[in-house]
Amino acid sequence: MINMILLPIIIPVVAALAIVIMPRIRSAIALIGTFLNLAVAIVLFKQELTYSLPWAGYGMEFILRLYHFSAFILLATAGFAFLFMLYSSSFMRGKEKLNQFYCYLLISVTMVNGAVLADNLVLMLFFWEGLLLTLFGLIALGGKEAFKTATKAFIIVGISDLCLMIGIGITAYLTKTLTISQIHVQTGALGSAAFIFLMIGAISKAGSMPFHTWIPDAAVDAPLPFMAFLPASLEKLLGIYLLARISLDMFKLSADSWLSILLMIIGSVTIVLAVMMALIQKDYKRLLSYHAISQVGYMVMGIGTCLPIGIIGGLFHMINHAMYKSCLFLTAGSVERQAGTTSLDKLGRLWVKMPVTFVCFFIAAASISGVPPLNGFFSKEMVYSGALQRGTIFYLAAVVGSFFTAASFLKLGHAAFFSKESPADEKVKESPWPMLVPMIVIASLCVFFGVYNSFPLKNFIEPILGGEIHEEGTSHILIIITVLVIFGAILHHLLAAKVAGSGYKALNHIRNAPILNWIYDKAEKRFFDPYDIVLAIVKGASKALFVIDRIVDKFYQGLSAGLAMLLSRAVSKAQTGNYSFYVIWVLAGTIAVLIMLLKQV
Repeated sequence: MINMILLPIIIPVVAALAIVIMPRIRSAIALIGTFLNLAVAIVLFKQELTYSLPWAGYGMEFILRLYHFSAFILLATAGFAFLFMLYSSSFMRGKEKLNQFYCYLLISVTMVNGAVLADNLVLMLFFWEGLLLTLFGLIALGGKEAFKTATKAFIIVGISDLCLMIGIGITAYLTKTLTISQIHVQTGALGSAAFIFLMIGAISKAGSMPFHTWIPDAAVDAPLPFMAFLPASLEKLLGIYLLARISLDMFKLSADSWLSILLMIIGSVTIVLAVMMALIQKDYKRLLSYHAISQVGYMVMGIGTCLPIGIIGGLFHMINHAMYKSCLFLTAGSVERQAGTTSLDKLGRLWVKMPVTFVCFFIAAASISGVPPLNGFFSKEMVYSGALQRGTIFYLAAVVGSFFTAASFLKLGHAAFFSKESPADEKVKESPWPMLVPMIVIASLCVFFGVYNSFPLKNFIEPILGGEIHEEGTSHILIIITVLVIFGAILHHLLAAKVAGSGYKALNHIRNAPILNWIYDKAEKRFFDPYDIVLAIVKGASKALFVIDRIVDKFYQGLSAGLAMLLSRAVSKAQTGNYSFYVIWVLAGTIAVLIMLLKQV
């Protein structure tokens, strides 16, 4: 009898193998596999199970643990996986390498489920690294530049995973155990180092700065369902899950810890810088990709507050973001499939031709912008409240991020759905139902999780912290400020669009502002891309080492050749042709040899 806790790992990988055997019915197999996975996740929710099996020795055991937090992530992952498979069954029709695409998606589900259930750090790392391989494979299936982008993603995430390995090694050294549920580390010097290395692995998986630069490239090069599947939802859930585990369970950070401040700084920088880049994007998918990065900042900031309301807000924002961001990417896929492009200057009046897609976009965009009473509003308000208690500067960073988030989505919505119709849009029609159903379901959940926010908070989020949290909620003043910020963004867009002559150009004045213009020019040329900076350093170092190598090589080549030449000339001069001279040299050599032999005797 197979233990139920093993099924979320077994079912998706068996479905992937079935696709290899029966490729003609791959879509059906993928749908059945993810549906069964969802059914198992529903059955397992609110259960507590463990499974232990001897594995590699030295504390590396195959231990799985199901409890509320892991069961919640498992359920969310299963739900998204099924919806994305349904969407992909229509969107990917006619594409190449579909067998690989579905297999990679299913194996990714297995890896996420395994990493979430693992109660051993090395076992978790095994599944974690497996996801890196499917990440590379899925991106590589895209366009002409896809392999280059896949390599970039592999290197960036791989380096952060190396940091995760170091963190695991230090943690195991300090605690003498690899079992996650038994680890409790003091944040001393070595403990802080362990936390930072583990944190790097977690926030990198979630897509936080500075490990983010592959995401906008993948948005253009990779198959679109990949963006909704991994960067927008599953990797956010997995990365923030690990960050919460190490912050709340393994290290138990307190509000007076400098590590808490570090998390809040990372969150603030990620929020502001990523959203500033989103403002100037000219492509639907690239704009969404920068918001996928920016919104991670709210989650990291919320957990970093080390206050119950901030932590709950960060975790609530985790699931909210997975919903509205994946929905937004699905709308982008719908537009790309039907209009043939995601370039904002080539789209217009799509709300008439694609009303369902537009409504789903509107709900998800309003949610990510924090418009009440949608889910994003409530999770952000909790993060705001926690951030304000920790420092005004953090609160201001969060509010500024919200203003520019709303501004960029007003630009996107205006350009794609309300600007003048282009000739290419004349034959555009609504997407088929397999693509619409996932968008409708997720958009409906955005509304439900907002209007009835007590349901997800009481059933999914608060139990993670050990039960109901009795703490004063967000103040009315913060809510009023949030509403004013949103109205300010709307008024700003209306005025800017009128002056610029179109919604597409509504934010050009920010792009062309003094100082910002220079910064944006450099940013668009990847001047600030850590990957390209390191790549340039490596190339420069390799060229310098090559020059040094040539110099050393020529020196030694010249030295050896010169010595050989001198020796040969000396020997040549000794060859006089005089027989008596040669006899004298032979006798002298013989006498020298005899003297050496006599000394040894």
